[in-house]
Amino acid sequence: MSALPIVFGAPALLFGLALLPVIWWLLRLTPPRPKTELFPPLRILAKVLKKEETPAKSPWWLTALRLLIAALIVFALAQPVMNPREIQISAEGPLVLVMDNGWSTATDWQERISVAGELIDDAEARNLPVSIVFTAEDTHNATPDTPARARERLQAAVARPLHGSQQDALAALQTALENSSVGTLAILSSGLTSEAATDQWQALLERAPQQDVLLFQNMTDGTLALVSASNEANGFAVTAERTDTDHPESRAVTANDSQGRPIANGQLVFESGASLGTALLTVPFELRNDFANISVDGLSNAGARYLLDESARRRRVGLLSAEPLDLSQPLLSPLYYLTRALEPFADLIVPEDSELGGAIAELVEQRPSVIVMADVGTVPDEVEDLLLEWITDGGLLLRFAGPRLAGGDSSDPFVPVDLRRGERALGGALSWSEPQPLAAFSEQGAFAGMSRPDDVTVNRQVLAEPSPDLGARTWASLADGTPLVTSRAFGDGRIILFHVTAEATWSNLPISGHFVEMLRRSILLSRSTIGAQGVVEEVILPPYRLLAANGSITTPSGAVQPLKVRSGTLPPVSFDNPPGLYGTESGFVALNLMRDGDALMAFDLPDYSGPLVRSEYMRSASIDLAPYLLTAALLLLMADTIIVLFMSGAFSRLNMRRAQTAAGAGLLVLSVGFMTAAEPANAADEKPGDAEILASLDRTHLAYVVTGDRRTDRTSRLGLNGMTRFLTYRTSLEPGEPVGVDIENDPLELYSMLYWPITVDTDPPSREAIARVDTFMKNGGTVLFDTRDALAGLSAAGVVSPETARLRAILAELDIPALEPVPQDHVLTKAFYILNEFPGRYRGSPLWVEALLDTDNPDNRPARGGDGVSSIIITGNDLAGAWAVDENNIPVYPTVPPDPVQREHAYRSGVNIMMYMLTGNYKADQVHVPALLERLGQ
Repeated sequence: MSALPIVFGAPALLFGLALLPVIWWLLRLTPPRPKTELFPPLRILAKVLKKEETPAKSPWWLTALRLLIAALIVFALAQPVMNPREIQISAEGPLVLVMDNGWSTATDWQERISVAGELIDDAEARNLPVSIVFTAEDTHNATPDTPARARERLQAAVARPLHGSQQDALAALQTALENSSVGTLAILSSGLTSEAATDQWQALLERAPQQDVLLFQNMTDGTLALVSASNEANGFAVTAERTDTDHPESRAVTANDSQGRPIANGQLVFESGASLGTALLTVPFELRNDFANISVDGLSNAGARYLLDESARRRRVGLLSAEPLDLSQPLLSPLYYLTRALEPFADLIVPEDSELGGAIAELVEQRPSVIVMADVGTVPDEVEDLLLEWITDGGLLLRFAGPRLAGGDSSDPFVPVDLRRGERALGGALSWSEPQPLAAFSEQGAFAGMSRPDDVTVNRQVLAEPSPDLGARTWASLADGTPLVTSRAFGDGRIILFHVTAEATWSNLPISGHFVEMLRRSILLSRSTIGAQGVVEEVILPPYRLLAANGSITTPSGAVQPLKVRSGTLPPVSFDNPPGLYGTESGFVALNLMRDGDALMAFDLPDYSGPLVRSEYMRSASIDLAPYLLTAALLLLMADTIIVLFMSGAFSRLNMRRAQTAAGAGLLVLSVGFMTAAEPANAADEKPGDAEILASLDRTHLAYVVTGDRRTDRTSRLGLNGMTRFLTYRTSLEPGEPVGVDIENDPLELYSMLYWPITVDTDPPSREAIARVDTFMKNGGTVLFDTRDALAGLSAAGVVSPETARLRAILAELDIPALEPVPQDHVLTKAFYILNEFPGRYRGSPLWVEALLDTDNPDNRPARGGDGVSSIIITGNDLAGAWAVDENNIPVYPTVPPDPVQREHAYRSGVNIMMYMLTGNYKADQVHVPALLERLGQ
């Protein structure tokens, strides 16, 4: 039943409004007046006392108030709903949900979840099965299931930083619904699609021509994504793609460094009718080289952030030529061609010194990434060592042949291969050979993947001496097999030689477009870290940082696979390789969601003749009015009560008693004062520190001993904080915030375990503090001592570290039992994870615990060593250092050696210690049930 924008869930109860006249009549009805009997002595009092008159009927406004209360209750019981949802599913056939969860859905993901949840609720109310399929998943399960199962899958779904594969999802849906009908097809679109999915959509709609189709799609805002970013000569150029091309648009973009701090800003401008927009961030190249990513302000999805690696940084390139620059004939100068080829992606340096030795020293002093030598025959002896050291440290020397190099020394150390003296001429009056074209580029070099230029020919070249490794060092060759470009690694750097000149006298290569690309790929090899175009051979890079669907940069999860990069070619983004940075902190490759040339295709549902409803993603505007009506009725009822009390004179009698109440209160305060002065405080009175104690009892807290050393205490706090997060994520235990404990004063009995890092930079604990710790251990507490020096044992033989000496001094004051390294069958090895060692930042130090009974006879080791846990645990592996994470959940200290598996095992060691400390040795009881039953005679 509907009335304007209000719908009643139980409209039959509205007939209760017909009872309002009856209620009004009952409220007006008054009981018969009592019969008056006069008592003579009261006649005198009747003349003295003022008569109090009581009306026989309630006032009309009070009656109206009570009628309003009754009407509000009736309306509330009728379950009124304002602005009910107009979109409803069909009552016949299953509900089919096609839900995009690609990168563009991250901005309004919760609204999409809300809409899908309401549709599933409608299907559950109609007892209809639900088939739900997500587009950005590695597998697509579209089998119809119960609404409860569909709701579970919906709650578990997340937006992915991937391109949705609608064609795969729809194909799985067609297979799952092959023998069943479709009642309602609900499409929760991201606004994007692909050419491959068009036929699938058409087939799905034609399968059931009269099915109800609900299309949810945001129609106001288009989708935008960054597709490329390059470091140009005059600034950093950014290109973006959009789907809404009807009007001009401007977006602010920000360049951020590796710490997330903004460095530069610009405006991304789209012209009307254009799908591509550009922005230019004009800042010095030193700042541009610090760019780590580019983001679009106001957008929170993976498409609005573009990651950068070393390939986006401009190189400082030094140019050196033995040929003097002839301004009258610039086309004969090699620097003319090199300058124009390198200017778009490098910052060029030309030395001022005219002497070759001084020019090389001047260039090396400016620390360029690359030095280009055009026809330099012999490097002067005084700078030879300087140049070799620069190349060994990571520099790239790029040389071009010429008459001077052809006639140079054959023992030149600055060439990648041994050269023959003189040059080889191809063509001409005195030659039998013809000019040679280029052969296909080698798949092992930096030019792999480039197409062979058909219009490039070589007339002259320097030849290489045959050698076993000549083929491996050749990146490009002529059609007759002679090398054109050779290279070899030299220390951390590289030497590359073009066997032709840098100007057009020996070949027409310098005036071809391939020359620029060959130089660009060669220059990219100069960086100290691995880049996408700088990989010469196939490498496998582990995930370093990943791009989340909301555009944030996160640490990788276990499902991500290593990235295979071959010959500078990156694989496409996939479920196994989502967008992010792959490699290590010292070198990584940026795998972005979009690439240069990618286009966004707006989703448009094919023509459909059946019932179709379009709607935008909006949270339900429906409002249940019942709570508000009941609240209003309650407030009016309270007002009615106050009015009745006022009319009965209760407040006037209250004023008469106010003086008596004040006198009684004063007497009570005076009495309490005497009692307080005469009697001491009771034991149950609140004392200082009770609030902190009660706060510590709300849940389990990991505790560490405050040593007084700021660095050590910070490491302990961050480490236990990281351990708390790991316990919450991996186990059912949810500890509170870690607590620092002063063993001199704080109560120790509130905690089950104390982590005590041993430090020698502070004063040793007092005897009283050690006695308190001894009492804590004897009462069931456990102390985990950590010397953080990879402690090898507790024997007195040999030289020990200062931390070990301090630990021995502390243990000498404690009453502790015999200790032993954790045996293989100890409860600690299987309390939660199966472990055979307990590493931290370091590994190799054993974990010492109380010795089990009968340790001298391993064959007769008991099933357990007692009913309690070890009161003391000792390690030297620096557990807190391995657990320590910052506010972004990033490890603070590296492991030694740097190994993610070692850090994971350190966390697992902490979990086992906590489970063992909290649950005792019940694991041993479980494992040794047969032995225990045998001892009990069963």
